[in-house]
Amino acid sequence: MEEGDLKKALLKRALGFTTDEVIEEYSLDEDGNAKLCKRKVTKKFNPPDISAVKMLMENADAFSYDKLSHMTINELKQERKRLLKLLKEEEESED
Repeated sequence: MEEGDLKKALLKRALGFTTDEVIEEYSLDEDGNAKLCKRKVTKKFNPPDISAVKMLMENADAFSYDKLSHMTINELKQERKRLLKLLKEEEESED
């Protein structure tokens, strides 16, 4: 699991999310095979998790606006190159 995946999961918990809960009931037919007789799908909302919100607030991204304003031009250019490279890699992995 990558760091980006962990951040996405943490953000999902901090904001709350909806899941599908599936309940299936089976019965046996004349031949003794299991046959689906009832299926119920309900949407369940998982509310925001306060501890996830707190963790996100305490560990705010290293490149907040305040920190960016204190970077030199060369540091900003290096960060721009790094981010463009990450975006390009992500686009290639999606294809």
